[in-house]
Amino acid sequence: MWRLPGARAALRGAVRAAEPRRRGGGEAKRGPAMERAVVRCVPSEATLSVSFAMADGRRRNLQRDQSEPLGRALGRIAAHALKGPRKRGAKGQGQGQGGKARPEAAGGVDPEPEPVAVRLWLRDEPVSEAARNADAWVDGAVLQVGGARYRVERNPPALTELRLPRVLLAGCPAWPRLRLEFAQPDACRFRWFREARPGDDDEAHDPRDPDDRDQDDDHDPTRWADTGERGRAYTPSDADVGRRLKLRCTPGDGQRLGESLELCGGPVQAGPGACPCDARHLRTRRPAGPARLRALSYNVLADAYASSDFARASLFPYCAPHALEPDYRLSLLLRELNGYRADLLCLQEVDRAAFHDVLAPALAARGLDGLFRPKRPQEGLATFFRADKLRLLAQHDVALADALRDHPRHRPLLERLARNPLARDQVLRRSSVLQVSVFQSTEDPSKKICVANTHLYWHPKGGYIRLIQMAVALAHIKHVSCDLYPGIPVIFCGDFNSTPSTGTYHFVINGSIAEDHEDWASYGEEERCNMSLTHSFKLKSACGEPAYTNYVGGFHGCLDYIFIDMDAFEVEQVIPLPSHEEVTTHQALPSVSHPSDHIALVCDLKWK
Repeated sequence: MWRLPGARAALRGAVRAAEPRRRGGGEAKRGPAMERAVVRCVPSEATLSVSFAMADGRRRNLQRDQSEPLGRALGRIAAHALKGPRKRGAKGQGQGQGGKARPEAAGGVDPEPEPVAVRLWLRDEPVSEAARNADAWVDGAVLQVGGARYRVERNPPALTELRLPRVLLAGCPAWPRLRLEFAQPDACRFRWFREARPGDDDEAHDPRDPDDRDQDDDHDPTRWADTGERGRAYTPSDADVGRRLKLRCTPGDGQRLGESLELCGGPVQAGPGACPCDARHLRTRRPAGPARLRALSYNVLADAYASSDFARASLFPYCAPHALEPDYRLSLLLRELNGYRADLLCLQEVDRAAFHDVLAPALAARGLDGLFRPKRPQEGLATFFRADKLRLLAQHDVALADALRDHPRHRPLLERLARNPLARDQVLRRSSVLQVSVFQSTEDPSKKICVANTHLYWHPKGGYIRLIQMAVALAHIKHVSCDLYPGIPVIFCGDFNSTPSTGTYHFVINGSIAEDHEDWASYGEEERCNMSLTHSFKLKSACGEPAYTNYVGGFHGCLDYIFIDMDAFEVEQVIPLPSHEEVTTHQALPSVSHPSDHIALVCDLKWK
């Protein structure tokens, strides 16, 4: 036990921390309320931290070595307890509170300060001061500092970051980004508020409600009305336009709740009005039925290619700058994807951060699990699947260039390509990847399916590169669907950067490409690499050959496809693409009403 003089008067216990709300179904009662001492101790780190609040508002945050004896940490806490009072006393020696003369003890000497005990208890027994910090600071222990006692909470659920979208649009889901420690997103609690206006008194906070009073900011005169939303996402209505929103988030781990955090955002802006997806959503108001899959393929336009100065000035100069901002486009994208009610989504150009922070949790809330395969450090491919219809069996993703260079399966193709070293090097420099997932139907376990997703090389003159990439992709898909899982059908989605007139499309649909096809010289004679290719699949484009799936200034064409195994699936419904008038309302894509330069392909497939 440690005793140091003068600290007791400085301790009240703590400024009341934001205690977890304990309603029905919460934690068991712990007896009388006790302040918290939060301990963060991670085995992979050398130090632990101890944090608690003092009576005068000071917060003590100590970093101590995990292997250090407890006694040293307690001694440091005792020393900290004296720092505040001593500093204030030194400022005006001989003066008491309010500048009045301080009475002296007999003989002109200050009275000896009363000693203060600093000790750690566990189950009403003192913890040995020789114990290691990592072993001593456990849940349920009690830190005593003078007359104050603190309940030790080791690694409680915590929010390390909470961020609302920069843009809040009426009619579009507002999905906050969370960073959690020792917590699970599904165990967190959320509560949404809107800025109150005159006439909203019946909805506004009741100041007598301790749940509201706990969180009220004395310096913020804003009155807030409870929206009633308790989910992670909130979709503002037209009635919210012009109002700010506030989110209160309390992290949890399924057993405990951590300290709440509040964040304001907005004001809410009016939505974009009619969107190209609105009429399409009328066709997808009901989910696909049993023995059917609603498939979607969509290049969602990565932020790296949309919000740069080059994109604004050269690629999409016709698009309002605010409509190219990531949060604006993500809001539109979530609204669009939710409305399709798809069972299988193959997305390209997905930002890594957007996948983990927004798309994966937002779609998980609607029953879709997600898989991500990076292409470049900042973006890649994502496949989402409805968990009550499909069960993931395996993943067999590959980088196409790596597979061509390193795997014996592709050695004959590489040897033919190597006849032109310049062409070979061009192909091997490309970063395109192939995402391959094997699923089993939950309705009929005898049915399995191989789902492939890719984004081929983009350059208009890269026809021969795309042919080689497609040959590698189909060979790999054949290995999965014929060798590893014999006889399972294939759905192959993606942005293939190939119109129906190109060699790549011809190769997929017809099963072969002649060595004299013009695409073998797409980059010119120096890179010509004539060869014939074949594959054994029977594939067709489920959505046909639309006039375009990509519409930008200076180009429009069909680049995206959902290729399906003709022997295994029949197309029950193709969701019509937006009309030309809808696409060109704002000249081209993306726009204030459409988040990407591509258009989603959506169709309902029926197992044969």
